[in-house]
Amino acid sequence: MQTQIRKRDTYEEGIGTLFDLRNQLMETLLSLNNELGREDFDAIPFINADGYHSKTIAYSIWHIFRIEDIVMHTLINEDEQVFFTGNYQKHINSPIITTGNELVKQQIADFSGQLNLQELYSYIFEVKKSTEKIIKSFSYVDLAQKISEERKECLKSLHVVSTDENAIWLIDYWCNKDIRGLIQMPFSRHWIMHTEACLRIKNKIHP
Repeated sequence: MQTQIRKRDTYEEGIGTLFDLRNQLMETLLSLNNELGREDFDAIPFINADGYHSKTIAYSIWHIFRIEDIVMHTLINEDEQVFFTGNYQKHINSPIITTGNELVKQQIADFSGQLNLQELYSYIFEVKKSTEKIIKSFSYVDLAQKISEERKECLKSLHVVSTDENAIWLIDYWCNKDIRGLIQMPFSRHWIMHTEACLRIKNKIHP
């Protein structure tokens, strides 16, 4: 997929590959909801580890889709995030509106326990659908667009990325990429890494 979307001749095929990948990853997240109990989503069996698996499943799902929503709507499409248009902070019962990067260890577990999982899954379905609708509207040339300084300042003003040192770096990281680079990370590789971490957590809880 990475190679396909870099070339004009294979761009459309690459977007198809991207959507197939995202559908497979969503199926994995759906299987977790079908197979696990509520307490499993809040479990943090690798609390002292380094890496994506040191979180909870609920946190990981939140984190994947808050980042996707923020990047797609605030930075790329220049419109309002699904999180805000759908009043999802209230529906999910989240104490935060950020990506969650600032949370550590027991804070992650406590945060996870507050979330309404049914509404969280409603949110991720809506974000995925919205992202893919927008991506379908892109031409090959559009992917070379850079994130403007204006959009970067807009992102800062929304306070959806914490000023904590574990989070604030995200702003420069995203804004230094073009749309192609953002498709390759937040909309694909980021999903893969956190979904694999969810499966590792699941297998630790239920060996």
